[in-house]
Amino acid sequence: MLLALIPLSIAAILQEESDMFGVEGNKILPQRQGLISSLQDLIQYSGLLVPPSSVVNAANAAASKAAIFKANYKAGAGNTSMMDQTDSSMKAAGNMLHLIIEACISRKLIDTSAYLWHGYVVPSRTLKDTALPQESPWLNFMKGSQLSEPLIDALVATPASSVAELDKLYSVATNGSEEEKTAAAKILCGASLVRGWNIQEHVVSMVVKLLSASLPSDSSTSTPGSMSHYLAHMSTLNEILLGVSYGDVIHILSLYGMVPDVAVALMPLCEAFGSIAPPPNHKSTILGETSVYLVFSCAFLCLLRLWKFYRPPQEYCLTGRGGSVKLELTLDYLLLMHNNRIFSNSSAPNRDSYNSMGSVNEVSAQPIYIDSFPKLSAWYFQNQACIASTLSGLCNKNPVHQVANKILNMICRKMNKGGVSSSNLSSTSSSSVSGSSVSASDDSYQRPAVPAWEFLEAVPFVLEAVLTACAHGRLSSRDLTTSLRDLVDFLPASLAAIVSYFSAEITRGIWKPVPMNGTEWPSPGASLHSIEAEVKEILASAGVQINSCYPRGVPPMLPLPMAALVSLTITFKLDRSLEYIQGVIGHALENCAGGSSWPSMPIIGALWTQKVRRWHDFIVLSCMRSPFGRDKDAVAQLIRSCFSSFLQSSSSGSDIIANRGVGALLGDSITDQGLRLPMAPGFVYLRTCRTFHDTYFVSEVILKQVIEWAHKLANGWSFNGPPQLKSGRTPLSCAASMAHQVAMLGGGLLCIAGGPLVVQVLYEDTLPTLLLSAREQSLKDPGPVSSTLQGYAMANMLFYCGSLLWGADRSSPVMKLSFLSRRPRVVRNHMDFIAGVLDGHILLGCDPGTWKAYVSQFMFLVVKFVPSWLPDIKLDTLKKIAAGLRSWHEHDLALSLLERGGPQAISVVVETFL
Repeated sequence: MLLALIPLSIAAILQEESDMFGVEGNKILPQRQGLISSLQDLIQYSGLLVPPSSVVNAANAAASKAAIFKANYKAGAGNTSMMDQTDSSMKAAGNMLHLIIEACISRKLIDTSAYLWHGYVVPSRTLKDTALPQESPWLNFMKGSQLSEPLIDALVATPASSVAELDKLYSVATNGSEEEKTAAAKILCGASLVRGWNIQEHVVSMVVKLLSASLPSDSSTSTPGSMSHYLAHMSTLNEILLGVSYGDVIHILSLYGMVPDVAVALMPLCEAFGSIAPPPNHKSTILGETSVYLVFSCAFLCLLRLWKFYRPPQEYCLTGRGGSVKLELTLDYLLLMHNNRIFSNSSAPNRDSYNSMGSVNEVSAQPIYIDSFPKLSAWYFQNQACIASTLSGLCNKNPVHQVANKILNMICRKMNKGGVSSSNLSSTSSSSVSGSSVSASDDSYQRPAVPAWEFLEAVPFVLEAVLTACAHGRLSSRDLTTSLRDLVDFLPASLAAIVSYFSAEITRGIWKPVPMNGTEWPSPGASLHSIEAEVKEILASAGVQINSCYPRGVPPMLPLPMAALVSLTITFKLDRSLEYIQGVIGHALENCAGGSSWPSMPIIGALWTQKVRRWHDFIVLSCMRSPFGRDKDAVAQLIRSCFSSFLQSSSSGSDIIANRGVGALLGDSITDQGLRLPMAPGFVYLRTCRTFHDTYFVSEVILKQVIEWAHKLANGWSFNGPPQLKSGRTPLSCAASMAHQVAMLGGGLLCIAGGPLVVQVLYEDTLPTLLLSAREQSLKDPGPVSSTLQGYAMANMLFYCGSLLWGADRSSPVMKLSFLSRRPRVVRNHMDFIAGVLDGHILLGCDPGTWKAYVSQFMFLVVKFVPSWLPDIKLDTLKKIAAGLRSWHEHDLALSLLERGGPQAISVVVETFL
């Protein structure tokens, strides 16, 4: 992804320079020359450019391509057309630099003269056979070879090397026969999408276009014509949806900013295929045959992944000071982003993303609203109601009740003793279990051939029935797991209702725990204590001490819904055809565990370790997140450890580079050999910060750490060594520089963990409260240097958080998004607070030197870097702040503040000069 995205980012910078200065002849502008010089400098750092094992062949192929070019260039006396001549015996050793150069050449950042740089080509005769460019199956495809099975498999496994190859494939996907369209879709979603870094943005665009191109011209999804259109494209759509659901493709789409557009393309597919009933003989969707249920399930589960449907329900609740715990994506929010982009493109066409992104930024010309999809909208609101409260009973004549009865009969057909009765879903528990299950011979009656939306609407009531029956001992745990698996086999999209219902019930905490003893429910066995020991060892190496959740002798237990969910998930095979299911259940399990007060993750990890031993390291890292969702002290320890590792040498006056900084903070904990201890605290923080429930607590801890380290740095300057020897002191400039880095570290940690709402609280509450409160005993009488550095660090942290989140652009349409549109009000409130203190209406509790340093530095940063913030501030507020700055002899800063206050402040500026 870095090989794809970084060159695109560089292209934007170079394009901006070209637009500003123009290009005359072959003149190379300064920034492009800087790129070339930087790439040439990398040649001498071969030790840092060793390629990962997965791309060694690609690196060697890129180096061999350069070697062939260089040989042909010399033989042709500079004739670059001889590049097509090849010599398969010429091989060269490649590294990451060769892949970087190829990525830059493919996006026209540099030309092929880079192949001639001194030291770039290192010939090697000892390399094993490498896949040279001319050996690519894409050459056969370009020559007109038919898409046979062997060629299709080869194209799926080999990324395309040029846009021309993609264009021809896309033409086949849109104009070929049905078999050719399906094959082209499968190829497009293969290696070219996952690791075709030189052309990836074009592949992403084509995949989204194919999803949208399958939509009928008639916007309605309920007309017979539109239904037949969807059915005609079912096979092609199935391949695209399976490809999009595979592995990390969702993350790739997210990094290219295409999540809103993919969601918009999926919604009509869900609406249409969810409204079509399957054939009466439909038995299972898991078998791999393309069906209406399979296409719907792939599209629906992929749509849920886009808006992180599997997040724990408590994230929708209010907490702390009245704000959401986290600002997660929702379906409404994705549509808002899509429609906002349409408005942006229509109102400011010249502000489209840079040309090198090609067609990735093309979006639908019409705004999309969830009300346009009544079936999807109805399920969406039903799901929210399911999260918010328990289910209400249904009358027997209700259509949902009748579908639920059919589903119960279907999933209970294999039970020999007793079954779930379908006659009393309207009772208090909405379920009962008796011996009246339908005969297994009545197979046709057991399979409800209803559209998927009707099926999904009834699933929560079925789940309540079987879960209540199991809790009362009328349904065994084994039968419960089998019933759930039958439900998913029949309609995989049922997994959405299962995850939603079970996670809500887990969060409510009303179900008794059940023993995971290997008799009724699967047992984690000795793996549980092994997982816990490894997690404790890893966290201890990062400076965090935790207690064991399950000491030896304590039987492992899980709440009933959690036990049922994990038992269901371990029944699935690890097969690529089930990626669209596994992409949901993995995150759902982890987040359901995080949403429960019960320590569930160690047991879940132990069970999955038994199932897939090669996932051991990944499972351990996932379990590592669990303690931070429950233990505030562990969170505080981790934050302190991050600061200590980043700054461990600075206060001692020793080398400020060795053994500290980003290297010590993030470390290199994961290698080809697996996990390696000690684990860097910054790496642990990045892996766990999304599980911090009380992010306001995190905000306070980080801010206090910034202040404490500023105090330590000041003491290092003042008291390091004998008083009479100034040579023993850390230079004051060094201490100030380190205080700035402390502030940036604190701001980064806070933004990653808390997001926009916590930054808003930092501006409006946390930092003003700290300035107004009395100083802690340990920081009383800090001295002038310490006071100044503390104020300096706080100002830098506050500014860094705001600028990182809100940016400097005042007119961008993106500012209409909710969390960005709050910036004017938040900054205005904080400026009013500063003005109130300077005007004498608010009394401070902090040291006057801290306050002066804070205000001066914060105003300096705003005036210099984000003057676009100032026109939103009231004129009276600006006048009071300017008066306070002048009282501190900061005349230039006061004048600059007023000058940037917009037209309203011009008269005040003139008065100042007069």
